[in-house]
Amino acid sequence: MKLQLWRNATLLLSIDKISILIDPMLGKKGSLGQFPMTDNELLNPLLDLPFTHHELIKKLQTIDAVAITHLHPDHWDTAAIELLDKKITILCPAIISDQIENQGFQNVIAIDNHILWNEIDISITKGQHGTGEIGERMGTVNGFVFKKDNQSVYIVGDSIWNKGIEGEINIHKPQHIIVAGGAATFSIGDPIIMTSEDIIKVCECAPQAKIWVTHLEAVSHCKEDRTFIQKKIHEKGYENQCFIPKDGEEIVLY
Repeated sequence: MKLQLWRNATLLLSIDKISILIDPMLGKKGSLGQFPMTDNELLNPLLDLPFTHHELIKKLQTIDAVAITHLHPDHWDTAAIELLDKKITILCPAIISDQIENQGFQNVIAIDNHILWNEIDISITKGQHGTGEIGERMGTVNGFVFKKDNQSVYIVGDSIWNKGIEGEINIHKPQHIIVAGGAATFSIGDPIIMTSEDIIKVCECAPQAKIWVTHLEAVSHCKEDRTFIQKKIHEKGYENQCFIPKDGEEIVLY
C-alpha cells in the first residue's frame, strides 16, 4: 500500500495494483479564484500541482477509481470534472452520488456504510466540518477507511477533532490516519478542519497509528503551515508518529 500527496487533499492511494485518486483538485494555480468569507484576496489554489499538465494526463490514464469525500471545490473542482474519464469508477457517499451522476459520470458507486470493491473493504465515516453557523454552512462531510488483508488507512476528510472521529478510530483501528490540517478558518466562526491541537489529540487517541497531515499551504483560508505544525508535533514528542508529507511525495505505508 502506497500513498502520494499531490496537493491539498488530493491523494493517490495504491493498494496492490489498484490506484484510487482521492478528492481531486486538478486546476491550475488561481483557477478557483478568491474564496468567500476570507480575510485576504489570494487566488486558489495557491500553487500548481507538483508535475506538468502532460504528466497529469498520463497519471489520470492509470487510475482505476476516484474517491470523493465531499463536493467543495478544493476537493472536486471543474478541472477534475472535465479531465476525468466519464466512465471511470467513482466511489462516494450516497448523499452526493446524484450530483456526480448529473455531472456526466456513468459509473458512480454510492456507498451508504460499507462495500467490498476489488477485494478492498471500503467504509464511509462521518466528519464535522466546523462548529455553529459555519459548520452548518459547510454541510455534510465524510471520510473513508480502506482495508485489505491486514492493511488499513483512514482518510478522515475535512473534519475537526470530535468524539465521532475518536469513535471511528476505535471501531476501525487504522494503522494509518490521514488528517486535514491547516486550521482553515473563515471570517466568521472557528476552524473548519484540524488545528495542530486537534492533530495532537489524534496522536493521543491512536498510539498504534501513524498520522499523516495534508491540506496544507494550498488554499487561502488555512492558518497553520507545515513549519508551525511540525514545531507543535515536536514540542509534544510525536515526531516519530506524526508526519507531514510534501506535495508530490510518495509514502510506502506497507
